[in-house]
This record gives sequence, C-alpha cells and structure tokens, in this order.
Amino acid sequence: MEKITFSEQLLINAICMHVASKKQIQPQEVEVELMWDEEYGFSAEVSSLGRQQIFIEVNLIEAIRYYLQTQMQRNPYTAGIELVLDEEEGIQAFVTYQGQ
Repeated sequence: MEKITFSEQLLINAICMHVASKKQIQPQEVEVELMWDEEYGFSAEVSSLGRQQIFIEVNLIEAIRYYLQTQMQRNPYTAGIELVLDEEEGIQAFVTYQGQ
C-alpha cells in the first residue's frame, strides 16, 4: 500500500490549479481559505476573478484527483482519499493506493 500526504499548502495548490484550469486563468489568480466545521465538515472559500464560491468536500476531492493526474501522473480514480483535521498540521489529505 502506498500513501501520499497532501499538506495544507499542497491541498491549497491543488485547488488553485484546478480552479485555474476550469476558468482558464493563472493559479496565482486564485485565493483559497480551507475551513472545517463540525456541522458541515471540510470546505474551502475560493476567490477568483472577483467572485467567491464555497467548495464542499467533494469539490476538494475533485481538486486532489486533478492534481494527482496532471502534476503527479497518477491514476486519480484508483486512489482512496481521506481529508483529516490535524491540530498541528491543519487540514491534510491522505491518498492511498492499494497494491502499489
């Protein structure tokens, strides 16, 4: 089993790259604030082109899959992805590949 850890910064980068590819802008034009709430779970406030939107957990996972495919040349659909809130490290994602 192979496990890849996405730090909070790498998770933000993945979201920026994913949004930039959809809107055909530069990743530097995207701002992201990760959030966690007991009631709603993981989310992110994403700002680009003067517009704000909220990404829910499924959108965060979609951005991680995009990053796995485009930046790491990994199959994004065979990966198990888990978002975790760590007291010291903040919000992280653990990507697991079975039998690799």
